Amino acid sequence: MKKNIAPRPWLFPRPVLLLTTCDDAGKDNIMTVSWAGVACTKPPMVTVSLRKSRQSHRIVQETKEFVINIPTSKQVALVELCGTASGRNTDKFAALELTKSPASRVAAPLIVECPINLECQVRRTMPLGSHVLFVAEVLRTHVQHAILHEDGEIDDDALDCLAWGAEEFHKLMKGRKQVRPPSL
Repeated sequence: MKKNIAPRPWLFPRPVLLLTTCDDAGKDNIMTVSWAGVACTKPPMVTVSLRKSRQSHRIVQETKEFVINIPTSKQVALVELCGTASGRNTDKFAALELTKSPASRVAAPLIVECPINLECQVRRTMPLGSHVLFVAEVLRTHVQHAILHEDGEIDDDALDCLAWGAEEFHKLMKGRKQVRPPSL
């Protein structure tokens, strides 16, 4: 038996990302985002959905760019603070003692402590109601050497990523198991 409940955008797991922005005055901000996904491979494109009331929404709307920084499970405390403190009155880089590194294609900074950073340029904006969906092209990808295979590809098993669902953080399981479908 199943219970019929009100419609919700329930997808699990959702990635946990730190979105960095830089406004026209040069002020940086960090925001935790879990409403995000892959949109296209050629050209490489991602999506983020931001609530209109957020500081980062205004900055992305104006500058049309941002950086996606992928945190590890060991950074859950800083991810929590970036998701609860407002950039209007908190310098999150200073409060969390995070290291900024200049991006090569956008004004928003990279977070050095995150193993992967994606420099993104907004290509489409879609107002949807409470949120605005930004579709962005990935212009440059920065990856720590420690999570790369010898051939230069990312080692998924070396990642230590977070997911969000059921109102809490989840550590993604490492290792691969081969699953065989049942015989038909």
